Amino acid sequence: MDGEKGLLLVNTGGGKGKTTASLGMALRAWGQGMKVLMIQFLKGGWNPGELKAAEKLGPDFEIRQMGKGFINGTDGESLNMHRQAALEAMAVAAVEVSSGKYGLIILDEILYAIHFGLVTLDEVLSLIARRPESLHLVLTGRYVPQEIIERADMVTEMVDIKHPYARGVHARKGIEF
Repeated sequence: MDGEKGLLLVNTGGGKGKTTASLGMALRAWGQGMKVLMIQFLKGGWNPGELKAAEKLGPDFEIRQMGKGFINGTDGESLNMHRQAALEAMAVAAVEVSSGKYGLIILDEILYAIHFGLVTLDEVLSLIARRPESLHLVLTGRYVPQEIIERADMVTEMVDIKHPYARGVHARKGIEF
């Protein structure tokens, strides 16, 4: 980094593209010589295209899947499993955000984690407040709290105008994963 102040960026909304937009930003940052880390709070247990790409980009572009998959319900045992994974992801995020090793860190689906009560808004706000001044931090997911909007430098809302899923077309390799 060249001493510029890092930005807090949010990709939110009901439409597709929050993670994808973050990955585009990550690719740009990596191309400019920044070390990039994406921590995925919900995704886990499968091998989407971005993981394969990150492996080929080398050690300065890292994605860590720390979740247990998408939340299908809010029953006790399932929710506890997701909560434990999210707390572990939050602990890793706290260490890495403070480490000074990265130019860009993406906390993928952390806004869902807040919404489902897997991590608290206060924990996330504290993490935001503790980040090094030069670090660009990206948060993704639906249901962005107003407190995060107020602190963000940029908030982008993805709007679902038309999606093939509405016609029964399932997720496509290379498009959704």
